[in-house]
Amino acid sequence: MYPLMATLLLIEDEHIVRDMLYEVMSPKYECHTADRAEQAFEYLELEDYDVVITDVHMPGLGGIEVLKRIREIHPNTPVIIISGTETEKEESLLEMGAFAFIHKPFQLEEVETTIVLAIAAKHRLNVPDVRVTATAKC
Repeated sequence: MYPLMATLLLIEDEHIVRDMLYEVMSPKYECHTADRAEQAFEYLELEDYDVVITDVHMPGLGGIEVLKRIREIHPNTPVIIISGTETEKEESLLEMGAFAFIHKPFQLEEVETTIVLAIAAKHRLNVPDVRVTATAKC
């Protein structure tokens, strides 16, 4: 795998989704969670994460603001957007610099694969065989 455990910031206001992602990802990655963008900004001031996963719609500021802020302060950090309602904005979010857009409900396998590819892209690693373990649907 990687010499050091990769770091993930999971930003999701739905506690069931946030907790499930944390439970599945924390054995493989160092994970921090935030339930709103403002809390995530505090973490982003302290650390440059390997990958950030954010929902689009949250109370207060949303995932679009998160994406913009990360592009300003950590431009090489891949941002994975998850949403069940913003499918019409997918193309514009990718043009704004999102690494990927994942539709809810999603398969954990899709999230895991996307994380591995995002880490590889950030660190310019070759990932010929992506292996995933979870198949639960969220």
